[in-house]
Order: sequence, then structure tokens, then C-alpha cells
Amino acid sequence: MQTQLHQEPENLTVSPGELRPAHSTGRLRVLHVLSCLGLGGTEHGVLKIIRGLGDDEFEHQICAVRGIDESFAHQMKIEAKMSAVGTREPGFQFPLFRLARLMKQFRPHVVHTRNFGALEAIPAARMTRVPVAIHSEHGYELETLKGLPLRRRIVCSAFYALADQVFTVTEDLRDYYSRQAWLSPKRFRVIYNGVNTDLFRPRPEIAASLRSALGISAGRVVIGSVGRIVPIKDYKTLLQATEILVRQGRDVQVLLVGSGPELPKLREEAAASPELAGRILFLGASDGIPDLLNAMDVFVLPSISEGMSNTILEAMATGLPPVVTRAGGNPELVEDGRVGCLFNPGDVQALAGLLSRLADETVLRRRYGQAARQRAVEHFSLAVMMRHYRDLYLDLASRRGAWKGN
Repeated sequence: MQTQLHQEPENLTVSPGELRPAHSTGRLRVLHVLSCLGLGGTEHGVLKIIRGLGDDEFEHQICAVRGIDESFAHQMKIEAKMSAVGTREPGFQFPLFRLARLMKQFRPHVVHTRNFGALEAIPAARMTRVPVAIHSEHGYELETLKGLPLRRRIVCSAFYALADQVFTVTEDLRDYYSRQAWLSPKRFRVIYNGVNTDLFRPRPEIAASLRSALGISAGRVVIGSVGRIVPIKDYKTLLQATEILVRQGRDVQVLLVGSGPELPKLREEAAASPELAGRILFLGASDGIPDLLNAMDVFVLPSISEGMSNTILEAMATGLPPVVTRAGGNPELVEDGRVGCLFNPGDVQALAGLLSRLADETVLRRRYGQAARQRAVEHFSLAVMMRHYRDLYLDLASRRGAWKGN
């Protein structure tokens, strides 16, 4: 792993065509640039793409603008090289020339930046004559749901215009970022995330044994969720809805899989509630998500906002009926009344009503789950996503005269 790129280069003068080989017939080199490398959804998405595209046609490198979490480097065993051009220290950083130096060394055909924190790699790519520059937006931040600050809107507008292609992972995000950057939605593409429908699949044979190992009483309806325990996920709404279910006499159990700053507070609230005693299992972060999803009967995501939730796709592929908020890209994944249910963020009574019905109606749960699995396989599989990314990279490189294929 390379993390030494902290000094400014003495000379970044690039002669015409130096970094633009005509009709390259080797592997297409792609530099993936992120703000920082941790264990978040965007990082996992990059790993999916690298592994899915393989190394026959592509060579990949990952760059973190603001440093690498060593847990990422340790836990994610991938062949792509990783570099950092900045640090994880708070405060303003704009390592434009260090990014340019890295590009001059790696000589990528494609630079793909993700989210606002990596945008400075777009002008760096233009400085070093990288043939193709792509930017994508993958979600929201809680503090900017009502709009981006003016300075940030100006930066987005200018840097998006420098890119050969800008895309988002949902139509909702496309509309938001095009509006914030004063650009037409036609300037943006939409490429949905994909899920491994072989890894995430129904496995009823393990459900009973796993529930027993978790100490869940036979016959209980298991409501579960997977995600970071942070304010924007609003798990408090799920706990409050569960209290209503228990007061109604329904025998339910909640599994919460994930970790985050809100976890201690949720534990305290659950411990203080007589209705929730013995009803909530906080399992923390886990690498056994496919199995844990199979221990659930219903999947809930009560987020205030979402970009495109990978956990919804994983639950759908597992054959779970999803009950999610009418927020962000969620309605693009979950067809209300066909594969699952939608409710407004923060509406405890609506969530409790939907869960009450699903707890009572086994046939309805099964029907929604089967439809959810089918939709995940047909529209949101990993194979579909890989085809879109492969076509995007190769087509743009070919059109820029940097790629002719093998």
C-alpha cells in the first residue's frame, strides 16, 4: 500500500499526448478516487466493481484524497493498489498537485471520482490529460438534505462540467444534484447499484438453527434491519413501532445489525422500555449478513433519507418483504404493495400498522418476499451493474481515442 504521496511535485508539465496513448490495446487502467477509505457502502461498492470487472480487461488503483482507515486495508484483501494523497486530519485540504502526480505515475485511461470529497481529482485529470474523467454521486448527507451551501454548489457546477460523464445511483439523486448544480438532468446518467443474488438468497434451512442460536423463541415474527447506527437511519422510530406491536399483543423480535455512534443511546432506550425487554437484539457489526438476513421475517429501513440502499437490495434478494421509508431512492427499489411497503419518515403509527399486518399474514409476507427476490434478480443483480460499468468505461475510452480493445 502506498501512502507516501505528501510532497508537492516539482514539475507537472505534461507534453501534448504524454498521458493519452493512442488506441491502447492493453488493459484499461482505471483510477478510483474517493474522499477516504473506510468500511462504508461506497467503498464496498468500489470493491464490487473491481472484483466484478476482473483483471483480464482492466487494471485498477484506488486513491483516497483524505487518508486510509487501516481497518479497510487490513480487512479488504484486494489486488488493487491503494494510495493516499492527504490525511484524515480535519480541516481544509486540496491536494490537486499530489493527485496529478499520482495520475502521471499510474497513467490511467479513466479517472472515476465518487462524491464531493473526491471532486478535485476531476481538474487534476484534466491537468494531466487523462482521456476520460467520470464523477458519480452515491448519497446524501444529513446536513445538506435541504440543499448544498452556495460555495459547494458552485464547485459542483464547475467540476461536473469538466467531467466526460456524471452519474448518480438513483433518479432521486440525479434530480437533486442536477438542481443543486444548476444543470439539466439530461447531463446525468443513472446506474443503479447491484447485489450478489447468489450470495444473498433465501436459505430457509438455516433460519431455525440460527434463531435458536440467537435465543429467539419459536413462533416469534422476526423484524430486522442492517445498517450504520447513525441519526439519519432513525432506528428510534422502529423501536417505538415495536412498542406498539408488543402492547397489541403481537409476539415479535427485533434484530439490529450494525454499529455506530447512536448504538449506546438505542440500548439505553430499549432497556428503559418495559415493552422492549427481551425483544431487541443488538448484534453489532457482522460479516455474516447473508445468514442473519435469513433469520428475519421482515426487513425494515426507517431512514430519514437514503441514496440507494444496498441493504434493501440484499434483503430483497434474500426474499424478505421490505418495509422502508418513502425517502430518497427507496421508492425506486420497492414497489409499494407489490414487493413491500412504503411509509413516511418518522411516522411511527404507519410503520406499526404495516408491521402488524405483516406479522399477522404469513401468506402476504411470502408473496412480497418472492416478488422482492424476483425484482432484485431481474433489475438489481451484480451482473447487470457490472455490464453497465464495463460499457461506460470502455465506451468513453473508445470514443476518446484511448482504447481500441484487444
